[in-house]
Amino acid sequence: MLEKIQKALTIRSSTVRELLAEALGMFILMVFGLSSVAQVVLGKGDFGQHLSVNLGFGIGVTLGIHAAGGISGAHLNAAITFTYCIIGNLPWRKLPAYLIGQFLGSFTAAATVFGLYYDALYDYTKGNFTVTGPTATASIFSTYPAPYVSLPGAFFTEFMATGMLVLGVLIIHDEKNNAALKGTQALLTGILVLGIGMGMGMNTGYAINPSRDLPPRVFTAIAGWGIDVFTAGHHWWWVPLVAPTLGSLAGVLIHKLFIDFHNQPDLEGGNEKGQPVVETS
Repeated sequence: MLEKIQKALTIRSSTVRELLAEALGMFILMVFGLSSVAQVVLGKGDFGQHLSVNLGFGIGVTLGIHAAGGISGAHLNAAITFTYCIIGNLPWRKLPAYLIGQFLGSFTAAATVFGLYYDALYDYTKGNFTVTGPTATASIFSTYPAPYVSLPGAFFTEFMATGMLVLGVLIIHDEKNNAALKGTQALLTGILVLGIGMGMGMNTGYAINPSRDLPPRVFTAIAGWGIDVFTAGHHWWWVPLVAPTLGSLAGVLIHKLFIDFHNQPDLEGGNEKGQPVVETS
């Protein structure tokens, strides 16, 4: 009976399997990340600090990669997926499936954390969900720039942070250079995200990922925070979409110009130093 059920539920389309893998990986990443933010904000500092958020997202990234890596490559980031399509690591026809999977996983995670902390949210805000002010809670789900940061400064922060993310991922997986030991890539990528949060998270909350920022923003607009989630911070919402995408492309370009183009296999000596970069973020 169990074998029949398994056979009936087995999906044969590789594209659909990749969509589901991206959705689950993104869900795991975001549940750990968003719940850590919720606990820090709603706990008023008694249940964690900024480092808690960094650790939450780092752990989420590590587990998300383990969940989806063998099936989809665990991009878990629309900017990385788009970049991989541009450089030829992923067929363009698969782009919609990856983006849809990432959106669904992130949106569902936001809804899950909302349900998990609904009572605490209501107690903290007295039922008044706001984007700004002393009891603002929209930042639990999506990123918003700090009041002192200009829009160009915030854009540059997201651009640089994502560039460092992609550069770090390529270095971790560069088999032609000094790649990480097999099996440690997911952990090191989680530590990479932890480091970015610890060093570049103050200005904007380090979105570094359109799939991390937009789906929860859409959820909060529906769940009670309203259209303010798109107008706050001088219409900040588009920056976590555009800046990470450009930063991802810049990270690939830097890696190719400084490392990859000059580190090709030594065919004359018959000693190939490795294989192309693994499609994993």
